[in-house]
Amino acid sequence: MNLPVTSLPATGRRVLVSGASRGLGRAVAQVFAANGDVVAVHHGTRAAEARLTLESLSGTGHVLVGGDLSDPAEAARVADEAAEALGGIDVLVNNAAVNERHPLPTTSYEEWTEIWQRHLSVNVLATALLSHRAARNMIDRSVAGRIVNIGSRGAYRGEPDHPAYGATKAAVHALGQSLAVSLAPYGIGVVSVAPGFFETERVAGRLSGPEGEGIRGQSPF
Repeated sequence: MNLPVTSLPATGRRVLVSGASRGLGRAVAQVFAANGDVVAVHHGTRAAEARLTLESLSGTGHVLVGGDLSDPAEAARVADEAAEALGGIDVLVNNAAVNERHPLPTTSYEEWTEIWQRHLSVNVLATALLSHRAARNMIDRSVAGRIVNIGSRGAYRGEPDHPAYGATKAAVHALGQSLAVSLAPYGIGVVSVAPGFFETERVAGRLSGPEGEGIRGQSPF
């Protein structure tokens, strides 16, 4: 299938970053903005922190979009509001995720069920929903856009204390493979990355604590 598509410019792209209130999402938004792109900063519940992300971005035209991505209607609204505010979506970064500790031997069945449902809703379903909405926007505008899924090394190494996180991140990688093949004829590139540890708010304590040396020793860098 050879479809007429418009290549993306080097700068000035319209970018939606989910889960950008802090940590890796904030850093990703800042890099896009520093490159001359305009960014829609998404947040779930951390509105104040997302505002700080927005205020930290260089350039102008950036917007703040809040919503619960585990709700299909809310996910659609977030994508549509971002597209309307930016004039379209050229790049989607699926960064929003939950990661709760729940080792099987010490987790009750009720808590286990709730945690798995949350992980599936946010880590997998939300990624699929935003990808659909953003990709349709790109296709309708004949734009050779990009979708970037933030997976995890846990998808390949196993997460004994966070099994739902590891499993859902593996699903994110599998989804990315399927979408890459599906959307390539439209000029849309899809890539999934599997980061290790970043010194973000979530894991800084682990890196500076007793297990930090062991964690750093797992990386050849």
